[in-house]
Amino acid sequence: YGNFIDDLRVYVRGGTGGMGYPRLGGEGGRGGDVWFVARERTTLKSIKEKYPKKRFVAGAGANSSVRALKGEKGKDCEVYVPPGISLLTDDGNQLGELNAAGERFLAARGGLGGSLITDFLPCKGQKRIIHLDLKLIADVGLVGFPNAGKSSLLSKISHAKPEIASYPFTTIQPELGKIMYADYKQISVADLPGLIEGAHVNKGMGHKFLKHVERTKQLLLVVDISGFQLSIKTQFRTAFETILLLTKELELYKEELVKKPALLAVNKMDLPCAKDNLNELMSQLQNPQDFLHLLEEEMIPANTLEFKEVIPISTYTGEGIEELKACIRKSIDEEAEQENEEYRKKKLLLLRTSK
Repeated sequence: YGNFIDDLRVYVRGGTGGMGYPRLGGEGGRGGDVWFVARERTTLKSIKEKYPKKRFVAGAGANSSVRALKGEKGKDCEVYVPPGISLLTDDGNQLGELNAAGERFLAARGGLGGSLITDFLPCKGQKRIIHLDLKLIADVGLVGFPNAGKSSLLSKISHAKPEIASYPFTTIQPELGKIMYADYKQISVADLPGLIEGAHVNKGMGHKFLKHVERTKQLLLVVDISGFQLSIKTQFRTAFETILLLTKELELYKEELVKKPALLAVNKMDLPCAKDNLNELMSQLQNPQDFLHLLEEEMIPANTLEFKEVIPISTYTGEGIEELKACIRKSIDEEAEQENEEYRKKKLLLLRTSK
């Protein structure tokens, strides 16, 4: 996965409270708290480099004294993390998540200061081991087998500059680009490392890839019209088989992924025989049940993906790129409108029931 880090295990501890003052009934200050705060342009790699011990401890509360019977609260410790973080325990239970810049999560609470209740003895702060699990947040996630042309497509539709070459696995870490439209609307697109057959059982980059797909609103499948073969040892797959295998991998990892709105970009239309292959693919997509016998039974997904649009493109000649950008925009806008409509209906229902 190169230098890209998407999981970090850290130790957090709230500050110890301050000593009480028994003779005058003075209370020690509370220990400081540890907070995770989402901030743009922060990476887990930068946290690891800045804090190699990965320990975050808040300040202790001030002791009570004759001059100040009520001790001051200890200094809080704020840890800046990238948006799109899930906070998990060692057992994998989710404590919370930070999706937008400015959101905060209380990771460890400081201990109480010494007072009459505690015999004027301070309490220790809460301590925890927390996994910071990064899942990319993007409007659209590019899904496809290695060498389908995802990196080339991202460079064509956005200002991102991913590594592009003619061998599989040029993308070893997620790349994020933004499509800029004439009316200044921006849509974020994530190019994710290439899936391979068996990714759901963590083959290749397996779960590292699939968990990022969870945090994208829509899917854009990119397939090579001439088919795909990872190496001479693996079986050749046609474009139709590739779509079914990609669907199967998504489904086996998490069934909800197949329910996401999806578009299909059929790449490399500049190649010879591409038009014939496209006609064949379109007929297969219209009646997928008639062609499922082409695959082994265990490779057939329970639910086939419903594509809102199928767009033939060529990242080499630029054919279909503008049409694809328009389709992405239309699909995102429709989804937003649908969400707004559902929100309005919920509000209306709440108003009626409250009356």
